[in-house]
Amino acid sequence: MNVYEPLQPITCAGALEILERGDSDELLLLPLRIGEFISDWKTAQNLCLRLCRNDNPAIRANAVLGLSYIVRTCGKLDRELVEPVLTGELKDNETFRWRIMDAIDDINLYLGWNAAERIMAEYREDYLTDDSGDDGESVGTCG
Repeated sequence: MNVYEPLQPITCAGALEILERGDSDELLLLPLRIGEFISDWKTAQNLCLRLCRNDNPAIRANAVLGLSYIVRTCGKLDRELVEPVLTGELKDNETFRWRIMDAIDDINLYLGWNAAERIMAEYREDYLTDDSGDDGESVGTCG
């Protein structure tokens, strides 16, 4: 069972140390910590963009989520650098597309952007017409 733990504060130096170590467990939460605690938006953005190049799709999805945290804490991102990454990750990261879409929705809302809206509309339509047999009614069992 996963237990919620609050994000631990981090400095830029601490983030760079974690990047250097390359431990996947640490890298998974790093972009969220960056977005929450590094107040220099440009530094935070660049660290998250670096994590968007990681081989692990979960780390990349969290890096996009970290960008949305930066928007909420700092109110700014560089559209020319960020938007192509958002679009690319949305197209390429099928496993975590739902998380990426949520993050892009937040970025669009807070910054007044329309990043990847056409592509997201297509994916939403696909989700609505999914014929996987799940009727959305079954709850399953707890225990």
